[in-house]
Amino acid sequence: MDSVTLEIFKSLYTSVAEEMGASLRRTAFSPNIKERRDYSCAVFDRRGQIIAQGDHMPVHLGSMPMSVRAAIERCELNPGDVIILNDPYAGGTHLPDVTLVAAVYEETTAHRSSVTSHRPLFYVANRAHHADIGGSTPGSMGKATEIYQEGLRIPPMHLVTRGQLNEEFLNLFLANVRVNAERKGDLTAQLGALRVGADRLREIVARYGFTECDAYARHLIDYTARMMRHTIAALPDGVYTAEDWLDDDGESDEPVRIAVTITIGGDRAKLDFTGSAPQVRGPLNAVAAITISAAYYVFRCLIPADVPASAGILDPLEIITPSGTIINAAPPAPVAGGNVETSQRIVDVLLKALSQAAPQLIPAASQGTMNNLTIGGWDATRGKEFAYYETIAGGMGARPAADGLSAVHTHMTNSLNTPVEALEYAYPLRVRRYAIRRGSGGAGKHRGGDGVIREIELLTEAQVTLLSDRRKIAPYGLAGGEAGQVGEAELISGGQTEQLKGKFSMAAKAGDRIVLKTPGGGGFRNAV
Repeated sequence: MDSVTLEIFKSLYTSVAEEMGASLRRTAFSPNIKERRDYSCAVFDRRGQIIAQGDHMPVHLGSMPMSVRAAIERCELNPGDVIILNDPYAGGTHLPDVTLVAAVYEETTAHRSSVTSHRPLFYVANRAHHADIGGSTPGSMGKATEIYQEGLRIPPMHLVTRGQLNEEFLNLFLANVRVNAERKGDLTAQLGALRVGADRLREIVARYGFTECDAYARHLIDYTARMMRHTIAALPDGVYTAEDWLDDDGESDEPVRIAVTITIGGDRAKLDFTGSAPQVRGPLNAVAAITISAAYYVFRCLIPADVPASAGILDPLEIITPSGTIINAAPPAPVAGGNVETSQRIVDVLLKALSQAAPQLIPAASQGTMNNLTIGGWDATRGKEFAYYETIAGGMGARPAADGLSAVHTHMTNSLNTPVEALEYAYPLRVRRYAIRRGSGGAGKHRGGDGVIREIELLTEAQVTLLSDRRKIAPYGLAGGEAGQVGEAELISGGQTEQLKGKFSMAAKAGDRIVLKTPGGGGFRNAV
């Protein structure tokens, strides 16, 4: 292995994933993808191991390898084929995240049915959060007690076969989702992004030859694994435990425990989530892919160098996720919030445990929620359905040597906001206020970042749903720093203000306003 060549291939493969993302963003129809960038793209070697990712959504990227593995194991992938899936219990995460997977073959005439199939050179995949995937509430992120209420569930199956679109499946898909023209546009954008990735990979192979390309794909994974082992070895050996809670599951008022024991020994780490709560009735359950994704993210953040975001990060990790628990639920448990809320709490618990081993590296808790707001119904002015979905930023936890940032997405989400102009153009909504929630960050020598205030007025009747957390249990501070403020939600209707729960679904009328005040981050170190 030549180190210069390794760096070249690292940049080449990463640029493929980034260009796939740019293509998806520019051709998507929904504001959730083209404005907020709620998508991810990745490149996999011929064995199905991830070798490069775009700088996209952490909650997608750590879990996408399971989707690719499910596609490879359950479906035959010939030239020109594309597999679609979103089933959380078959490689997915939650239903709105639709994943497409394609194999990259040497042939450039993959659409011809006469092409002889042989071993793929690479795999490409992307995942995009569709603003609606059916189910009982617009936006498909509402309260549910079983997965069947959350939307259309798609096991790994062919969307495209040898270049021919599966029209029967597409018609079935579009008949079961809201705003289906937008869904079709986003799905088409995903298909186009796969083609961009495949074309670029073939260009790289044409330039360097597949033998060298494949060898350096393997070297990138091995290099990342070595760096991860080196990082773990620098931590003191020991056993570190932590626990934290979700406020509730939306069906009861009981807090939901997430616990972890991290055992560091030499250059390996064991993460044992035994002791976490059993799976719950509400939609806060996470599948194993989410827990693994959170672990992937946290340990990647420990590596001081800019290493390839490859499968090597998981090589030195042993992750124990007891089945039937909040962090590895069994069907038919609802899981819409596991991807967006429970994933954040898993990160908080892992960081709290690691703060005992490396207090100089670990920040206080960030807001710990994605504040998932969905508003949907009939737009009478435009004469069509609408489904608005957004996650709202909050405060970042203070760092050991710096304040936390304000009004940012943190940890398992890396999306942007929906600009006010784009939101008001696309939906029958008006943004009345958008501001930093001053003073919501925890006090300390280094203060936690502040959350935001976002007030949205409905211009038509609609169903409003909020799936959020950190409304009861505040984001923790570290080393004597104070906790950040919890979040709040309000309904302003007819001149009256009503406090809302962190998880609700309600019918609202034109003129009603929803006000979200997101949590601040925890502080770091006593200010005295």
